[in-house]
Amino acid sequence: MHPAFSVIFFTVASGAGYGLFILMALAYLLGFVDFDKGSILTGGLLSLALISAGLLSSTLHLANPKNAWRAFFRFKTSWLAREGVFAVLFYPVALLFLLGVWVNTDKPDYNGLVAVLGLAALALALATLFSTGMIYGCLKTIRQWNTALTPTNYILLGLATGSILFVLVLVLNAKPVIPIASLSVALIILAAISKAIYYIWIATVTGPTINTATGFTRAQVRLLDTGHTAGTFLTQEFSYFAPARLRLMLRVVVFVAGFFLPVFCVGLLALGLKGSWLAVLAILAAFAGITAERWLFFAEARHVIRLYHGAQHT
Repeated sequence: MHPAFSVIFFTVASGAGYGLFILMALAYLLGFVDFDKGSILTGGLLSLALISAGLLSSTLHLANPKNAWRAFFRFKTSWLAREGVFAVLFYPVALLFLLGVWVNTDKPDYNGLVAVLGLAALALALATLFSTGMIYGCLKTIRQWNTALTPTNYILLGLATGSILFVLVLVLNAKPVIPIASLSVALIILAAISKAIYYIWIATVTGPTINTATGFTRAQVRLLDTGHTAGTFLTQEFSYFAPARLRLMLRVVVFVAGFFLPVFCVGLLALGLKGSWLAVLAILAAFAGITAERWLFFAEARHVIRLYHGAQHT
């Protein structure tokens, strides 16, 4: 598949934003963090800004962005529609939750209504992340995506990058970071393990062949004519192929920048070392690594339609 920057930015940015919000809501519900107005404002605005920027970026990949509203009306059958509906419902609930936490920061009593709003916003954020992963995970035409590992990785990577952002928010507001930094290390390691399993799995994927795709299985099918003499939308979008050396190099970037460096930096913060530069370095490295991961996610996908345009296997 041809990697589109708008979709890569959308999934990386919105995933981190949803991950940050989910962890902030959990921290409030479980009492892990003593929020003040500064941390609420910083974390809330950062998460909503990333989510909004990502969602707006996703419309740039549409042939007719003005028709994007039509995607909301297939909720029963379309994961894209579910993603859109959950994303829209998330905003008012999230804003009310943040407002409630803001108003109640100086009050000793635990506010039940704010907790309910936080739980609802958390559920909607998770549902949106899951739906984004399932947009790709449900496609039987692309074997590299058609696995439960796809939505799992979307959720884990969102939580991992969101946790690093949460650490950064706490550092910038001079709040204790050790509990959240420790959680962040665990989430990053879990995301790295899940991604490694995915890479091992796609290395053994056996997809359809030109024989099974056409239904002629008694003899070897050979294409005599691919039906065109120049590139088309289908060949440009679905027949993109990245060189093996480039894919290997980017996988190294994924694990070094996306996982190892963030674990190292956040781990130092979890051990009590102080320094906002560690949190900044961790999030910059994580975004670079996860951007490479998302580029590979698209570049390594093999759509079955390639079989009808000259590829004899996928």
